[in-house]
Amino acid sequence: MDIQFVRIDDRLIHGQVATVWVKKFNIERILVVSEEVTKNPVRKIMLEQAAPPGVFVNVIPPSKLVDIYFDPLFISTKVMLLFTNPHELVSVVKQGVVFPSVNIGGMSFATGKKMLTNAVAVNQADLEAFEYLATKGIELEVRKVFSDSKQQLMDLISKKKLF
Repeated sequence: MDIQFVRIDDRLIHGQVATVWVKKFNIERILVVSEEVTKNPVRKIMLEQAAPPGVFVNVIPPSKLVDIYFDPLFISTKVMLLFTNPHELVSVVKQGVVFPSVNIGGMSFATGKKMLTNAVAVNQADLEAFEYLATKGIELEVRKVFSDSKQQLMDLISKKKLF
């Protein structure tokens, strides 16, 4: 599998993803990797229909990503991985899925979370997941849109001292 781009964005496929990021990386297939979304048939259908022309979308659980990551059938497919949270990223990394960087585009505020940027809210469990990914040498960069300047997530975390 030729993973071109990995993004955490709890909105998943929306205007920026469908028009800018897909074109920037010449994506052929978007894999939405989420246990929760696979269990929501309406959301799954909406995401599959939100794909830009010529781009296929599949909604799969993390375990399925691990299975197909090693499948020779997908070796040359240019893929974008979309996650809703860092925890499912950790689960696939622990099972051997490799990628050099993760773009954190949007993590909504919820009870128990604190705002890291205007688009990214985290809790203690999120911070622990990001720390794990950083120890694996994965670049963690925050950019809501492609034209934004990259901000290194771990630098933002250390400056904010959230928890």
